[in-house]
Amino acid sequence: MEYLAAWMFLALTILLMAGFPVTFTLLGTSLAFALMGPGIEFLDLLPLRIWGVMENVVLIAVPLFIFMGVTLERSGMAEDLLETMGMLFGRVKGGLAISVVVVGALLGASTGIVGATVVTMGLLAVPTMMRYGYQKELATGTVAASGTLGQIIPPSVVLVLLGTIVQVPVGDLFIGAVLPGMVLVVLYIIYIFILVSLKPHYGPPITLESAGMDLSQFARRVVKALVPPLLLILAVLGSIFAGVASPTEAAAVGAVGSVVLAAMNRRFNMKMLREVMDATTKLTCMVFIILVGAAAFGLVFRELDGDDLVRRFLSGIAETHTKWVVLAIVMGLIFLVGFVLDFIEITFIHVPVLAPIMIEFGFDPLWFCILLAVNLQTSFLTPPFGFSLFYLKAVTPPGVQTGHIYRGIIPFVILQLIGLVMVIFWPELATWLPKIMYSN
Repeated sequence: MEYLAAWMFLALTILLMAGFPVTFTLLGTSLAFALMGPGIEFLDLLPLRIWGVMENVVLIAVPLFIFMGVTLERSGMAEDLLETMGMLFGRVKGGLAISVVVVGALLGASTGIVGATVVTMGLLAVPTMMRYGYQKELATGTVAASGTLGQIIPPSVVLVLLGTIVQVPVGDLFIGAVLPGMVLVVLYIIYIFILVSLKPHYGPPITLESAGMDLSQFARRVVKALVPPLLLILAVLGSIFAGVASPTEAAAVGAVGSVVLAAMNRRFNMKMLREVMDATTKLTCMVFIILVGAAAFGLVFRELDGDDLVRRFLSGIAETHTKWVVLAIVMGLIFLVGFVLDFIEITFIHVPVLAPIMIEFGFDPLWFCILLAVNLQTSFLTPPFGFSLFYLKAVTPPGVQTGHIYRGIIPFVILQLIGLVMVIFWPELATWLPKIMYSN
C-alpha cells in the first residue's frame, strides 16, 4: 500500500501508451485506485475539486485565445502573411526557410495554435520550397519546428495552463517567455544560414520577378499582410505588458480584434464564424475534459501520498548530489515523456506533482515554468507521437515521405534543447524582462 501511488502512475502510463483515451484513462485509473486505497467515500471530494477548477477565471483565456487563432487561420490572414514574407526573404540563400521561421514567430504571437500554424505553413510553404529546389528535410523540418513556436511565444495556451497549475501570474509568464522565444527564433535562423552557406543547393534564392509582381505592388502587399497581425499582437500583448488588461481581458480583446480584422479584409461571413465557433468548442472541450480528469487523478494521487513518495525520491538524489542534478533529471523526464504524451497531458499529469517539489528546492517558479514551456515544445516534434509531424504529413505533397520529416526535425529538436540549456544557465533570459517591467 505504501507504493500504491507509484503503481497508479505506472498503470496510467501503460494505458496511455496503449492508446486509450486520455480523459477516460485518467478518470478510470483514479476511480479504481481510490477504491483500492481510501475507499468510495473519498470520492465525495471530487465534485468540489472539479468545481474549484471550473471557477478559475484565468482559464477563460483558453477558449478566447483559441477563438482568436482559429479566426486568423480561417480568414486567410495567416496565408497572406506566409506568402508575403516568403517574397520578402526569398531573394537570399535559404530565404524561404528564414521567412517560415519569422512567420511561425508572428503566427505564434497572434494565434498560439500549433495545429493551425503547421497545417497552414505545410500547405503553402513546403510545395513552394520544393518548387524552388529546397532540400525536403530542410523544408519539412523548418515548417514543423516553426509551427511549434506558438507554445513559447506569448500569448500561449500552455503558459496559461502552467500559470494556473503552478500559481504563477500568467502575465508574468507571458513577459518572461518573450526572450526565450526570441532565442529559439534566432537559433533557427542561424542554423539555416550556416547550413545553406555550407550547402547552397539546400536553399537556393528566388527573385521578385519570379513572383510576377513589381516593387510597388510588392510594397503594398507587405503593408497589407504585416500590419493587421502586428496590430493584433500589439493590442493583446501590449495591453498585458502595460498593465492595462489581465491576460483574460487581453484574450477577449484578441478574439474581438481577430473578427474585426477578418471583417476589414472582407473575409468575415456567417459560414466562417460557424466553422470558427465549432473548432473553438471542440478544442476547448478537449482541454477542459482532460483538466477534469487530471483533477481527479491529482486528488487521488495526493491522497495516496504520491507527492511524498516523489519528494522522498528526489530528496534522496539531492542528498547525494545537488539540486541541479535533480533539475536535470526532471527536465530529462519531461523530455522523454514528450515522446509518448502531448503537452496537455504532461501539463496536467506531471507538472502538478513535480512543480511544488522543485519550488521547495528553491527554484524560481516563474523560471521553472518557462523551462517547462521550452521543454514541452519538443513534445510536438519527437516521434512517434509528435503532433506537428502528424499535421505536416497530412498536408505535404506526395513526394514528401515520413522519413524526410523525421530526419528534418532532428536538428531543430537539438536546437530546442540548446535553447533549454541556455535558459537554465542564464535564468535572466526568463526573469530579467519581468523585473524590468515591474521596476518601472
